[in-house]
Amino acid sequence: MARVLCYDTTLRDGTQAEDINLTTEDKLRIALKLDELGLAYIEGGWPGSNPTDKRFFQEIQNYSLKTASIAAFGSTHNHRGTAEADPNLKALVESGAPVATIFGKSWNIHVTEALGTTLPRNLELVGDSLRFLRQHFRELFFDAEHFFDGYKADPDYALSVLRRAHEAGADVLVLCDTNGGTLPSDFRAIMSATMAALSEARFGVHAHNDSGVAVANSIEGVELGAVQVQGTINGYGERCGNANLCSIIPSLILKRGIACLPEGKLALLTPTAHFVSEMVNQQPPSNQPYVGGGAFAHKGGVHVSAVVKNPLTYEHITPEAVGNERRVLLSDLSGQSNILYKAREFGFELDKNDPFVLELLTTIKEREALGYEYTAAEASYELLLNRVLGRARSYFTVTRYRVLDDNAYECMEPLTEATVMIKVGGRVKHTAATGRGPINALDKSIRKALRGFYPRLAEMRLLDFKVRVLSGTAADENCGKGGCGTASHVRVLVESGDTQKRWVTVGVSHNVIEASFQALEDAINYKLFSDDKEKLTKALRG
Repeated sequence: MARVLCYDTTLRDGTQAEDINLTTEDKLRIALKLDELGLAYIEGGWPGSNPTDKRFFQEIQNYSLKTASIAAFGSTHNHRGTAEADPNLKALVESGAPVATIFGKSWNIHVTEALGTTLPRNLELVGDSLRFLRQHFRELFFDAEHFFDGYKADPDYALSVLRRAHEAGADVLVLCDTNGGTLPSDFRAIMSATMAALSEARFGVHAHNDSGVAVANSIEGVELGAVQVQGTINGYGERCGNANLCSIIPSLILKRGIACLPEGKLALLTPTAHFVSEMVNQQPPSNQPYVGGGAFAHKGGVHVSAVVKNPLTYEHITPEAVGNERRVLLSDLSGQSNILYKAREFGFELDKNDPFVLELLTTIKEREALGYEYTAAEASYELLLNRVLGRARSYFTVTRYRVLDDNAYECMEPLTEATVMIKVGGRVKHTAATGRGPINALDKSIRKALRGFYPRLAEMRLLDFKVRVLSGTAADENCGKGGCGTASHVRVLVESGDTQKRWVTVGVSHNVIEASFQALEDAINYKLFSDDKEKLTKALRG
């Protein structure tokens, strides 16, 4: 099997994206996760540019990496000085990294305008910098910045930069589409001509996504013979991002038979992508190929019916290959196949002619028309399924609740009080509690009433709370083209969790407190329902 080495630059290029900032500790954790995935190179940053990166190179030496080599990044030396005296090159050497990557200018306008020097002097910067570094590093890579634009402007000069880098000892010449504007046909033509002109050199590719083709260009480069492909996890990077390794890696392994991870590591790709998303505090895009939450999600009834018979009908690979999973969604587009599939997930084998299936399908479509979203709130769906089938226990009934806000004191946070009347097993509990806002007050008041009956509710925590104003729903159909404004229906999604799991519930109303109460009530019911299932499972096993 052919092989290409993956070079990750999430810790440097990725941090140039908007709203991404990493501490040294963040970078260390990500590096360890990328090493676990099996990447060949992890670029730690630019040790000469900031204290965070400098400390990363110091700290990473305390860890024994299994597969990855750490690379330090920098540039050719200042054109007014020498390589030996350049502080940035010295910082690379002092980083202790076994691999160094430096970039140099290969586009003439960048040499004369951005760098402010002459074309011959730029060639000296490239050669002198690499010759100086060659004696200090096990491997040495040269990123030809803006190479494709440089080749279009002056192919002879762009090639002369590469030739100088190769002669000075660079192990790999990395062709960079730094502006991300090169389309695949041009990328292919320029790289083919370049490789023919320097047939003795080894090449890598580094693409940006400003034209939406960074992954395609990277795969083109590998197919043409590149031995190294650079990119970031989830495609993070400046402007429109870098080439997404989460798309490149599985495409090469599964569709081209080109190895770029150790055997058995591909299934770690989705967990790694989600881990990095958490570390950079970004919501992972649902529609991201291979690793997105929606990459193998099926909503239309026709699709689900076909997937149940043969997943290949609507899936280009098996989701398990990349550590993802198949999801069947429920909505007003659902058919019987969706209901049967989801019921099977929750342990119910139903027949398509079962009247419960039609009743459940009708109920879901009616409720989704009102704004309920069971695609995101699967806990609410599981409760609904069990209620329709008559298998849901009634843990409690809220007969009445009231929420009061009191902001009589200036410069203080308003005091919120919630009062609830709850019936549990024939007994009525009337409790009140104050909280930081109406939802917190309701939550505390309900728990106060239930804690004597269900002690394990103390494990439950509210993790996330989302409110969306709805328009165009059946509930608001008489509002007119302008919508209902502040009288619109709202959907509330509540994410809850305990020590074992997380779950999402939904509520809909024109009253945001009522919608929140519905979602909160479902969340508590789901916790109690899950605990009962856990007890039953243990009893059956025991």
